[in-house]
Amino acid sequence: MRLLPLILLAAWLPVLPAAAQTGRFGSAASANLGPPEAALFPSLAALQDRLEEQGWMVRGQGTFVLQGNAAFRSPYRGESSLAPVANARNTQSVDLVLGRTLWEGAEVVINPSITRGFGLSDARGMAAFPNNEAFRLGSTAPYAYVPRVIFRQTLALSADSIASDDDPLRFSRPLPRERVTITIGKFSAFDIFDDNRYAHDPRTQFLNWSLVSGSATDFAADARGYTNGVALEWENGVYAVRGAAFQVAREANGLFLDPSITRAFQMVGSLERFWAIGERQGAVRLIGLLTRARQNSWSDLFQNGFDTFDKNPNTYRRKASMGISFDQEITQDFGVFGRFSWGDHRSQSWMFTEHDMAISAGAALRGQRWGRPSDTIGLGSNIGFASDGRRRYLEAGGIGFIVGDGQLNYRPEWITELYYDARVAPGLHMALNYQLAVNPGYNSDRGPVHLFALRVRSSF
Repeated sequence: MRLLPLILLAAWLPVLPAAAQTGRFGSAASANLGPPEAALFPSLAALQDRLEEQGWMVRGQGTFVLQGNAAFRSPYRGESSLAPVANARNTQSVDLVLGRTLWEGAEVVINPSITRGFGLSDARGMAAFPNNEAFRLGSTAPYAYVPRVIFRQTLALSADSIASDDDPLRFSRPLPRERVTITIGKFSAFDIFDDNRYAHDPRTQFLNWSLVSGSATDFAADARGYTNGVALEWENGVYAVRGAAFQVAREANGLFLDPSITRAFQMVGSLERFWAIGERQGAVRLIGLLTRARQNSWSDLFQNGFDTFDKNPNTYRRKASMGISFDQEITQDFGVFGRFSWGDHRSQSWMFTEHDMAISAGAALRGQRWGRPSDTIGLGSNIGFASDGRRRYLEAGGIGFIVGDGQLNYRPEWITELYYDARVAPGLHMALNYQLAVNPGYNSDRGPVHLFALRVRSSF
């Protein structure tokens, strides 16, 4: 009987009408969707359009986030605790996206970036950290690096085409309805996977890590959120199958990737179904991950010592995780989403959050009803659970890469986020954000925590 809902869902999905969709992670720019005169800088938009006709792409963005927390109850704290005093930190990111077409269906895209700033408490204290723009490697001075260097080849499998989407990492041109896409280089796993329409981009939607993707799916990344890999995608507007192989971090949440690619790697696969009920689009995605890295089982840590948390001194271990992601338009201006994610409870998390199972849901409403169609209100919530092994580790005083209070009175970590994102001018948005964290770091002895943020983003 427990399998009956899944059987009914599997039988129902294939009969729905098709509708391709896409969302964007960490949007590094904005594609020009209207005439140049509608842009903040019409002459620049016209130049961009002319360059694209000649096979060149120039786009960019800048995002500023100021976030603070009110003082909260904290009878004790540890090395990876959120500081209980009233506190505020800010982050800034500036991106430039440069692209060039090479031959039919082929393009290269480079994304240089400059970042500056810190997350609250050096981006520690909550397994679902409240600012996805904050790295655990903050800096007081601007830091320049290149998060994306991509070669992409799109192979047409059908003669008909569909309109281009608003992907800032793609040229604005029609795409084959059925196609295979090969992507090679340095990029984010979230550029390929779990493109949830309403909860995927911290620069335009929810800020919290747990609402960017399933927080128990331990996607490959260095400490800044990027990795090297190759991805292969097939899609036809009804179904999509995506697969990828990525390098993994050498140490838990480390900056450097493991060079032993035959021993350390991550394989990811996703099966997706898109549909439209009338004009209302929806999608469901089933994602699976297998990671091999120098991660510990929880029993390893108790046997070898907690100081080996960053890297298993003896061996590489496998860890499986999976996720289900769903989104659905309800009306022209309102939609809902949900996720479930789970990670192998025997081993530690390695690169994303420190949840072992999580459930999230929420909704987004555009401002058409009050005459501001480019504004959005979003409300989302995530409940994250710790495995028995993680609980024992934290209760014994263990410190993770993002949580660890020195002791633990366990309860699931519950994050709720509300934002209002307003269009101030063409290409310029400002958002007010509130988050409530109950049992931060799984600890009912601390909190609840009230967090407030202001986000300003300009793009071209």
